[in-house]
Order: sequence, then structure tokens, then C-alpha cells
Amino acid sequence: MGAKLKVAGWVALGAMAGALTTMQLQANARSGSGLSPLPLEELQQLAAVFGMVKSDYVEPVDEKKLINDAIAGMVAGLDPHSQFFDKKNFKEFREGTTGKFIGVGIEIGMEDGLVKIVSPIEGSPAFRGGLKSGDLISKIDDTPVKGLTLDQAVKKMRGEPATKVTLTIYRKAESRSFPITIVREEIRMQSVRAKVVEPGYAWLRVSQFQDRTIEDFAKKLEEIYKQEPNLKGLVLDLRNDPGGLLEGAVALSAAFLPKDVDVVSTNGQIAESKSTFKSSPEYYVRRGANDPLRKLPAALKSVPLVVLVNEGSASASEIVAGALQDHHRAIIMGAQTFGKGSVQTVRQLSPDTALKITTARYYTPSGRSIQAKGIVPDVMLDETAEGNVFAALRMREADLEKHLANGPEAKDEAREKAREEARAKLEAEAKKNELKPLPEFGSGEDFPLVQALNRLKGQPVLVSKTATERKAEAKTE
Repeated sequence: MGAKLKVAGWVALGAMAGALTTMQLQANARSGSGLSPLPLEELQQLAAVFGMVKSDYVEPVDEKKLINDAIAGMVAGLDPHSQFFDKKNFKEFREGTTGKFIGVGIEIGMEDGLVKIVSPIEGSPAFRGGLKSGDLISKIDDTPVKGLTLDQAVKKMRGEPATKVTLTIYRKAESRSFPITIVREEIRMQSVRAKVVEPGYAWLRVSQFQDRTIEDFAKKLEEIYKQEPNLKGLVLDLRNDPGGLLEGAVALSAAFLPKDVDVVSTNGQIAESKSTFKSSPEYYVRRGANDPLRKLPAALKSVPLVVLVNEGSASASEIVAGALQDHHRAIIMGAQTFGKGSVQTVRQLSPDTALKITTARYYTPSGRSIQAKGIVPDVMLDETAEGNVFAALRMREADLEKHLANGPEAKDEAREKAREEARAKLEAEAKKNELKPLPEFGSGEDFPLVQALNRLKGQPVLVSKTATERKAEAKTE
């Protein structure tokens, strides 16, 4: 048996040796071209470890999995945002950018350990089945929801098209529970919501930058202007928007800015990462497509504008906030943003796998790097009238291991202490069932939205008395 294992190990090493021979030729070519040669000694160690794992590990290990894990580990060591996509992860990534997935069609959150339906997506199976905002899901098929994470619950509700899932619903308003069976189908997520909140003033929320975000944004604005042709003010809500497609951020900025001004610039090691994107259609319209902003009213370029952001606003949403702030086109209100100032490029490796790799940093029109710092609002706001509830617990780029540094960084001991105190307080309140969830964005109880409307109307604003600018923190390894 031992002899067989050794033979298997040597066969594996032989295969790796063949690859190393190719690498040796590549190393010579790189050396001749001025690039640094490949580190052959370390590559030989990699081959040796591969062979030992293959021959000596307690159980047989799939060779493809070993190689995929090695690639994933190498990429994960770069920064928090570079990632190797295997077949499963690549499918999920594409669903995230296209805004399409197979499921029941609900926007969800958590409340009291149960899944709370924030909103059924219009036209979806859940919408047609009569599910309502505020409904709580207590069971997915035969699995109780209590004890599941939000991500685990989402995975149980998704599946193959035309398959069924049974949800047990508790409806507070009617004090009753009931089961409903839903047939899964392709869902297109709505990344844009909007409404006229009071005569003359509107709220428009972008929750993520996806393939159809700008088309949906333009459609919602056309609907707003039909209701309010003489719009006096608009609140653009980018809170908890994690970002997404760069051209979406450029287009959203261009909707409010004069033509052909700088929106964002990028800079990295390769030539294609050194670019400046301007507020003109050629920088955001895809080849062969029409400009989705072409029918928007000219008044949009000058309507008084407030942008709401918080610690969850990242990447593309920070590009928009930074561009509108630098060009003095909007008042930025809320909390200091996440600080993801890097650009990731997706390189497809096979039909089912890809590499997402950080290729550049991005900069606001005035040349500010947002990396590990974020956008500092013009007006700091708390989450509620009573103060901040969850803000101290939210992770930011500067909290992530191996984040790209942005100049000298210093550890913020006071913030770490505040986070621990906030965590202990929230845990104590949760045990006593005293912890209240934040009001839904866009509702009448949405404190930052009320303050944004006050600003647009020239009324007093309740500015935060405790929030201060957070400097970039020490890089952790």
C-alpha cells in the first residue's frame, strides 16, 4: 500500500515537473524581456508539497481541488477584494452583477431571528402569491429559520427554475401563521426604488450598481417628473450600496453633472488601468446601445440634491458621492463611507472559472484617494434621533486584513474601545428583547431622510454631536 502511495506521489510530482519545465522556459523568456524571472525554487516547493499531499495525506484528495485551493489561497493573500471564482462562486458573482437569479422574489432582512420580508419584488412569484412587507418567514420547507444566517436562508430559498419551496409565514397584522408554496423562477432584482415623499420633493434609492441599474434609474426619474414637473429637491440614497459596475457609477454621476467633466480616474500597474472617466455617453454607454440618460429632463442638472451615505456605502457609490461632492453639485449627508477605493477586473479563465483581481486605485475629480478612508460627508448625521445604534459595529475597509494602505496609518485605539462597548450594549439589549431594528429606508421614520429633506427645504438639521472623521488605520497582516 505504501509503495502504491509513493508511486502516486511520484506520478503527481512528474506532472508538476512537466509544468515546471514550461515555467523554466517562461522564466527565461521573462528574463530576456526585462521582467523579473519566475521564482523556480519556490515553484519546486509547491510541486513537492502537492506531491506530498497527494501521496501522504490521510485520505485521497482530488487533484483539481488541490490546484484550485492553491490558486484561491494565492489570490486571497493579495487583498480582501481579489478572488478566484470556482464554478459555484462564478455563477453567484454573475447573478450579482446581472441582477438575475432563480428564487421567489423578495428583498429580505432579519428580525428576532426570523427572515423579514422588506419588500416583495413586483411581478415575482412572491408578489403574485400575496406576500407583504413586514411578513416574517419562520420556516423554509421543513427547516426552522431560527439559527440560520441570512445567507443560509437565501440559499435555501434559491434553487432550480420550476421547483417548489414552501414558506411558513407569520403575519403580525393578522396574528396568524400560514404556509405558502411558491414555484421558483428567474427574478430580476430591482436595484432602484423611488417615490415622491411630499409635494415637490422626491427620494430615489440605488441599492447596487448592476447591469440594468441606470435604465431603471432613468425610468424612475421619468415617473417622478411626471408626478412633479417642478421638482424642488431630490434625495439620492446610497446608504448600504456596496457598489458594482464602474460604468453605472459614471452614468449616475453624469445624470447630475455638466457634460464632459471628470467623474473618476484610475491608476495601476498596467496601461489599461490608467484612465479618466468623464460625464459623457462614450464613457458609460455600451457599444451598440443607446444612452439611457438621453430622455431625462434638463432640470435634473440643477435640481437641489442631497446624497445620503453611511458606512455601508462602498466602491461605485463612493465614486458618485465623491464626484458630486468635488463638483459642488450635491450636499453629502450621513456617515463616513466604507473606503473601498480600488478597482477589480474580472479575467475569465474558463467557461466556468474566473479571476477577480485588483488592478487599480480610483481617485475623485480633485485627486483624492478614497482607499481605506472613504468619503467624509459635508454634514454628519446619526442613524436615529436618539443617536447611532449599529454604526460602531459596521466594518470598513480599514478594518479588513491585508487592505491596501493609503499612506501612513495609525491604529485607532479609541474606536476599538467604542466598538467593544457598543457590541456589549447591543448584546445585552438583544438578550432582553429591547433591541429595535432601524426603520426602513424611505419610510416616514427614516431619520436621515427627514434631515435631508429639512436641508433641501432650508429648515434646521439635527447634526450628529458625536460623529467625527475617522482617519485611515494601521494595516494588518
